[in-house]
Amino acid sequence: MPESAREEMAVLLGVDHVLTAPEDRLGRASGLSYLDLLRRRGQGDFPVPDAVVLPADPEQVQGVLEICARYDVGVVPFGGGTSVVGGVSALRGSKDAVVTLDLARLDRLVSVDPVSRIAVLQAGVRGPDAERLLGAYGFTLGHVPQSFERATIGGFAATRSAGQASAGYGRFEDMVSGVRLATPRGEWRLGVAPASAAGPDLRQLAVGSEGALGVITEVAVRVRPVPLVRHYTGYVLDGWERGSAAVRTLAQHRVPADVIRLSDVDETEVSLSLNAGWKTSALRRYLDTRGVLEPCLLIVGFEGQSTREVSARRRETGRLLKKAGALRLGRTLGESWRRGRFSGPRQRDALLDNGVCVETLETAAHWSKLSQLRDEVRDALTKSLGSPIVMCHVSHAYEMGASLYFTVLTARDSDDPIGQWERAKRAACEAIDGLGTISHHHAVGVDHASYLEAEIGTLGIDVLRAAKAAVDPTGILNPGKLLT
Repeated sequence: MPESAREEMAVLLGVDHVLTAPEDRLGRASGLSYLDLLRRRGQGDFPVPDAVVLPADPEQVQGVLEICARYDVGVVPFGGGTSVVGGVSALRGSKDAVVTLDLARLDRLVSVDPVSRIAVLQAGVRGPDAERLLGAYGFTLGHVPQSFERATIGGFAATRSAGQASAGYGRFEDMVSGVRLATPRGEWRLGVAPASAAGPDLRQLAVGSEGALGVITEVAVRVRPVPLVRHYTGYVLDGWERGSAAVRTLAQHRVPADVIRLSDVDETEVSLSLNAGWKTSALRRYLDTRGVLEPCLLIVGFEGQSTREVSARRRETGRLLKKAGALRLGRTLGESWRRGRFSGPRQRDALLDNGVCVETLETAAHWSKLSQLRDEVRDALTKSLGSPIVMCHVSHAYEMGASLYFTVLTARDSDDPIGQWERAKRAACEAIDGLGTISHHHAVGVDHASYLEAEIGTLGIDVLRAAKAAVDPTGILNPGKLLT
């Protein structure tokens, strides 16, 4: 990093907020994918930024970009560091130097409009802190992805995040009313009304731009009253086809559930083993007597303002599920899932310690292609890895289709652990091509960039390149991400 650029940063931010110590740079050098964790354990190299800068407000973010533009220094925006697709890797691209721009100090609730139910949050606010800040006004965002404990408001927006309760609260882009970005060309503010016909909705260009078109500094979001009643229930259906048909029925009847999550047989076996003594319990015997040979667990969750409201929604859902052949297992399983839903990422270190390759991937497709997509991805992973455990669930359901979330476990190849997963992920991505999207909510980052053109076309890539040239003419923003 040019010394003069570092000095200008220190004047702008204060010397304590321009970090160059190895531990500071290493701590913001990558995300939390399986390959990121392997590399941090010494299995291969990874790029490290030349410095970490911590601006305090949107104006300082703008100032950092102007300095970096003058000195042609790459800038990697960093929120919670939870990307699993290389989105925060400190790649340089064509630049001689790169800094990580950590948004941790942008941690304020800027404003609350209780009449319109809109709150403005700075980009560095983490999920739990957003709920705490909004809760003081009686509101919730209701956005709870698995990365909730670490991920930030800016990261949610930059990656088009989808929370576990998206059936009721919507995906994050559905919540965004406005957005404020810093770009090398100047500040950009979008969103003045709940709906507009004033040309294309440029908010949706900013949301999902992954730091390549600007650094998001503030997000105006729709908020709702904090729920007073929560009720999560477990059901089981016999077989994937019957289970996915039931979920499709719920989605197409617009059943007002907030969480709808269907696990396939393999994931169900693991879930019930952990939660209910699956192999030897009365539950297993009960399912046998009811003729459930391939149990698929369905979690349905409701959040509302009164017991009466939630009960009415539960009755409608229960009626449809009973007609679809579902057996109600009760609230214990549903609440167990809700309490343990953030535990998956914490288990990875223990699995890595025991020589396990463990990773996830996700996609989405229309209902008519969903089962084919699931089968082909599973087959691709199995052929590549030999005899893995491949678990799958529907994490988000829509009228026209659903997402699929895969968890893969297999014995780690001690000779080439990185290549082992790279080959498997490539096989899965090739299986997805033509059937579904390359990413439903993990974003593009580095890992999916080479597959983007197949999904949006050469002309679509040209449109994105033109947008980037307009706001980032020298290409300093998040080199190597989204666009290759």
